Amino acid sequence: MAVLFGGLYGFQTFKGIMIAKAIGAMANPPQTVSTVVAQSAPWRTGLTAIGSLRAVNGADLALQAAGIVQSIQFNSGDTVEAGQQLLQLVATDDVAKLQSLQATAENYAIVVKRDEEQIKFNAVSQATLDTDRANLKNAQALVAQQKAIVEQKTLKAPFAGRLGIRAVDLGQFLSAGTSIVTLQSLDPIFVDFYLPQQSLADIRIGQNVDVVVDAFPGERFTGQISAINAKVDSSSRNVQVRATLHNESARLLPGMFAKVEIAIGKPEQLVNVPLTAVVSNPYGDLVYVVDDLKDGQGKARQMFVKSKPAKGDRIAITDGVKPGETVVIAGQIKLRNGSPVKVDNSHVPVAEAAPDVVDQ
Repeated sequence: MAVLFGGLYGFQTFKGIMIAKAIGAMANPPQTVSTVVAQSAPWRTGLTAIGSLRAVNGADLALQAAGIVQSIQFNSGDTVEAGQQLLQLVATDDVAKLQSLQATAENYAIVVKRDEEQIKFNAVSQATLDTDRANLKNAQALVAQQKAIVEQKTLKAPFAGRLGIRAVDLGQFLSAGTSIVTLQSLDPIFVDFYLPQQSLADIRIGQNVDVVVDAFPGERFTGQISAINAKVDSSSRNVQVRATLHNESARLLPGMFAKVEIAIGKPEQLVNVPLTAVVSNPYGDLVYVVDDLKDGQGKARQMFVKSKPAKGDRIAITDGVKPGETVVIAGQIKLRNGSPVKVDNSHVPVAEAAPDVVDQ
């Protein structure tokens, strides 16, 4: 009986130990993650901002006077020169009045000339001459006034540029100030953007900038900072900055959304990894490094890191990761310090410092 009960007790103890081991193994199975090997590469700190493109000269053209459209001398999308006539309103009455005033002024000019000859022989008084001269000046002023009224019935391009889409038709009555067509000077073109006030020490006039627009994925347009606002916005503590871009092909248009990048400082040799490797929490940024990696398996080690601002899909690590270490870039949510891991890199996306935008 003693042997029987001893055997049963030993079996139950052995079974408990094996179950505990099995449960312990099940509690912390290897977690599947994706990794990359941290590498050292040149890294240059930069500033990024969101801006808008703006024409050097741009206006919605309109007339000061009201009237009926008599003729249109342009087509939508035309390139025009400064001073080129674009539109004419009916101005028959105004032109006739101008001719009448010009005739009156010419008559007063003859009278004044006659008075100047006759006063030499005291045939007219000085008062008569003065009155006639005043009448001539008044007539000339009326002519100039009427010329201005006639000119207000003609629309001319105030500067060279490209016209937009025509918004009026022949025979249409236009009220004063009605927009007729937009005129934009496209080469060069400005990009206006805002930077925080602490960035003022890093920018200067003539500094190069790179501009990316969604309309042309993969292309970068280079320009230079041409102006920095003379004051900082007291509500946002940001300063407005303007850069000038060459736009010979006129592909960049005013109003476009733009992403602006400004390289500052000198290139440094830093460890950089994909941005997804960094996990942020209230205690700081951390990454998981895989130690004792053998046959695709190893242990995760939690490391707090210091980093530079990200560029595209990559980030530079200044402290916490060494070149050659294996860093987890996907699957960190399942990990804790010391977790066993299994590496599967079959579906790792490409991480680029300047990723292209591709429409799906």
